[in-house]
Amino acid sequence: MTTRRHFISLVPAAGLALQAGRVAAQAKPVDPKDPQAAALGYVADAAQADKAKYPKFAAGQACGSCQLYAGAAGAATGACPLFAGKVVAAKGWCSAWAKKA
Repeated sequence: MTTRRHFISLVPAAGLALQAGRVAAQAKPVDPKDPQAAALGYVADAAQADKAKYPKFAAGQACGSCQLYAGAAGAATGACPLFAGKVVAAKGWCSAWAKKA
């Protein structure tokens, strides 16, 4: 049973969730030519990763399976703390990739 107090306590949380969703929807994707992205070897498609330059790259590594990826499961893009204010492709990759725990 939902009480009035419970409902009132949920309203601010719902508002924050909606605002966070709007901010994420407005975030621009990382440009692989951006200096930070280029330094990390970021590509929007992991299949395009430079295997000669980044020998630690292995098939199956992608931003969506990285510990730093903050996107929702199944989302096409998500936030990454390495690229503040921008989103990375879930299928992307960079040299900072770390396996999710």
